Amino acid sequence: MRLEFAIFATLATVANADTVIPQFTNVDVPKHAYDGGWEHFVGGGVAVFDCNGDSLPELFLAGGSNRSQLFINTSKEQIAFQAKTPEGLSLAGVTGAYPLDVDSDGIVDLAILRVGLDLLLRGDTDCQFSPFTELGFQSEDHWTTGFSATWESGQTLPTLAFGTYVDRFDPEGPFESCGPTLLYRPEGDLYHEPLHLEPGYCSLSIFFSDWARTGRADLRVSNDRHYYVRGGHEQLWAMEPEPRQYSEDEGWLPYSIWGMGIASRDLTGDGFPEVYLTSMGDQKLQIFDPVTNGPTWLDATYEKGTTAHRPHIGGDGRPSTGWHAQFGDVNNDGRDDIFVAKGNVDQMPDAALNDPNNLLLQNSDGQFIEAAADAGAASMSKSRGAAIADLNNDGKLDLVVVNRGSELEVSQNTSQGGNWLLLDVTQDQSNHAAIGGFVEVKTSLGVQTRELTIGGGHAGGIAGFQHFGLGSEDQVQVRMIWPDGSKDEWLDYQPNQIIRLHR
Repeated sequence: MRLEFAIFATLATVANADTVIPQFTNVDVPKHAYDGGWEHFVGGGVAVFDCNGDSLPELFLAGGSNRSQLFINTSKEQIAFQAKTPEGLSLAGVTGAYPLDVDSDGIVDLAILRVGLDLLLRGDTDCQFSPFTELGFQSEDHWTTGFSATWESGQTLPTLAFGTYVDRFDPEGPFESCGPTLLYRPEGDLYHEPLHLEPGYCSLSIFFSDWARTGRADLRVSNDRHYYVRGGHEQLWAMEPEPRQYSEDEGWLPYSIWGMGIASRDLTGDGFPEVYLTSMGDQKLQIFDPVTNGPTWLDATYEKGTTAHRPHIGGDGRPSTGWHAQFGDVNNDGRDDIFVAKGNVDQMPDAALNDPNNLLLQNSDGQFIEAAADAGAASMSKSRGAAIADLNNDGKLDLVVVNRGSELEVSQNTSQGGNWLLLDVTQDQSNHAAIGGFVEVKTSLGVQTRELTIGGGHAGGIAGFQHFGLGSEDQVQVRMIWPDGSKDEWLDYQPNQIIRLHR
């Protein structure tokens, strides 16, 4: 780090010492752990979604060699869950899951990732699930670790992407033996055999995003250099009729990391998403550069104070290992923060064993400070998947962390933070949840822009209300830009309520 920037960063932290540090309090929940051997060193995701219509999100938890479980949300003021797993969700070999409404019937379905055959399950009333039988979806036998979905132009069914890891059937493996990314594009009301996006470089997170605001989502793939070893890199696939990788000539900057997770959010206020990528050794915050007119993100990790490259407590000075990352305003001050789940792969001697999770709070100057220990969020377990989500609809983001080899942790945000909004976005047509659309919330500080997406993170995702922190704002304006580009009028709202944006 340059000396002049080190001085500036120190002064910035002092100058923003009034940043509110949230408080997370552990709550008692049923027991659950993600576990298993080599094939479950990675994965361990959680899907957060409402499956019984009470507007409180349930948890579907990957178990690895243990059975997956469904926890029903029984929260009131205090967060509470009850283990109530239907037979169709009690599964072995699950690495993760993502909620989405495949058939646009207003009931959330599940894409379940496994070591083996993946599943596409239809949600029914009262949290019952069964395989889709009429869509033609047939999984291939892979070690699946990533998922994303989007609705391409003119389609009533989503395009599904499954990211695969090491090809465990290759006798020459596991090194330099990576599976493809599988792309299921619908043809009318059916899926057929998937397109293999190759080369594959052992992906651990994939993410559809309309990064250029053109109405087309492209597919970002984050890959693990531990197994592709050489010749590989991070990827961005242009979703043209015949998908292709973006090149350096177009502005894409290839680089190689131990890619574990992807998070995306507009931090600069220009309407274009930044990305946060987890890895071993350091994490990367990359700021979108609109000047190139191409897919260019510039590294701002040290500039913004988000590297999180070594444990911040615990005395272990070896490099950290990041997994799930997610943006969210955990103190409701109107600025997005970053949570990172951390943990050694197993017993890797060159990486920290005591590796606490990170909670990076954004100051008013755009710098980030580490606050996990003070906030009660610095678990020392081998964390994998996670979610920051409002579990009891009180306007504060709570925390769920899935751990490998130790118990699930659920923590309630007990802070007295700023104002907030929860937005429920739906439309009466295919793509019920308006994936690919953008929500804009305007305050005196500017416009917060949120892209509605499915994917990213590490092996799990969230469906449901969009949370916005508002600080001290007592009135805001909200506008929805729908996936087809049509724009609603700006409407005035008071904070601290759930708003339904229905098309």
